[in-house]
Amino acid sequence: MYDKQKLIELVKSLSLKFGDFTLASGKKASFYLDCRKLTLDSEGAAQVAAGMLELLGDDLPDAVGGMAIGADPITAAIITTAHFQQKKLKGFIVRKESKAHGTGRDVEGPVVAGDSVVIVEDVVTTGGSSLQAIEKVVAQGIEVREVIAIIDRLEGGAEAFAAQGYKLRTLLTVRDFGIEPPAQ
Repeated sequence: MYDKQKLIELVKSLSLKFGDFTLASGKKASFYLDCRKLTLDSEGAAQVAAGMLELLGDDLPDAVGGMAIGADPITAAIITTAHFQQKKLKGFIVRKESKAHGTGRDVEGPVVAGDSVVIVEDVVTTGGSSLQAIEKVVAQGIEVREVIAIIDRLEGGAEAFAAQGYKLRTLLTVRDFGIEPPAQ
């Protein structure tokens, strides 16, 4: 069962660090959210999966997935939790770089052209990683419904998705930790 307050406490204890950081977007920040420490913790993974399934509601896509490596534990937790809730849901992984051997696919898993999917993400800053994942998924003929993330840093990601026709929904924002985003 999803408990927002419990998730906030878990993020604070496992993932939220203060200092001087450079984010994947290249932006400088005074705090960092290492959500792999959350999603690779059994209780954290359970809260994230339950919350994301609650966000998805009854109109499930065919699959959930996103850019490796950050989305991988989220995807696994969601599809496992869906199974225990008797919901049918597949997962997929988007490679950052195409592999030169095997099938050479950018999108791995049991998804096929025509499927509808939701991109999952741990932390959204500018949305760059998920926009790359969307591009690779759409190139395979797969329909992207939206993006769902654990935390929005409120630094332009939602607007970047909206500009491409996608909605961003999140379980939390930085304001849930008493952090005000920088003025844009």
